[in-house]
Amino acid sequence: MHRMSFRLLPALAFASAPLFAQNSITPAAPDASATLVSETAKPKEPLVEFEMMTWPEVKEALAAGKTTALFYTGGTEQRGPQNVNGGHTLMGKATVKAIALKLGNAIAMPVLPYTPNNASAALPGTIGLTPEILAAILERVSEQAIATGFKNVILMGDHGGGQPNVYREVAKKLDDEYGPQGIHVYYCDDVYIKAQADFDKWLADNGYPVSSHAGIPDTSEMLYLGGDVWVRKDLVKTALGDPVRQPGQPRDSTAQRVNNGISGDARRSSAELGKKAFDMKIDYAVKQIRSLVGGQ
Repeated sequence: MHRMSFRLLPALAFASAPLFAQNSITPAAPDASATLVSETAKPKEPLVEFEMMTWPEVKEALAAGKTTALFYTGGTEQRGPQNVNGGHTLMGKATVKAIALKLGNAIAMPVLPYTPNNASAALPGTIGLTPEILAAILERVSEQAIATGFKNVILMGDHGGGQPNVYREVAKKLDDEYGPQGIHVYYCDDVYIKAQADFDKWLADNGYPVSSHAGIPDTSEMLYLGGDVWVRKDLVKTALGDPVRQPGQPRDSTAQRVNNGISGDARRSSAELGKKAFDMKIDYAVKQIRSLVGGQ
């Protein structure tokens, strides 16, 4: 692993500040106009987002037993012509907040908007890190959470880059170091790997076309969470990309590439499918985290 100067870390944190400063993201109802309940009538949500809390509120939450820190990485990459480049990070903010709320004993830490990837002038929507830099960042922020007073740190991600190797290796290294002190670091992979695989199977079993990057799962979840702010809805009807290559199969050299950033067919994406995918991620993550942390 290459050594990384920690002078990079403040620069990365500064670069991500505009995203972290956004208001918290909550899933929008598929038909928000039909909702008649006023904002004042809604029950107030517990504070679970670290960046939206004051230090006394964090200290009070820790004293009350919210001692699990959830680190969720997003990513900045092109997501086809129909989806905004910050999709991974935007979905990550909504996902980690929902997980924290459902767990009841956790705090959602700020979402990192960069993960392993490579920029491209042909499809200019991607800004990525190297796995080595991501590993250094995950190690540093985990130890900072431990210094703050958290007893459990959970590493998760919304982007495939670096998973599972980087996250698992960092978690194991830190857990080996801090475990004897009763402090643990875990990698939760079900929120991305298992949930994604099971949702893809459900789509196939129910007659939906095969897709992967910027396909039905991505586009549908972004439609559910962000509507026409995150998705250019008028482009969904033409969101057809390159054929998806099945694992172990060579690329068909005779097939003409679309090269628009979509793998597969995203045209049947919908907010209803997005809700199903989002709920599955939350359920899978909460179940795995509870099994890892136990009664801690």
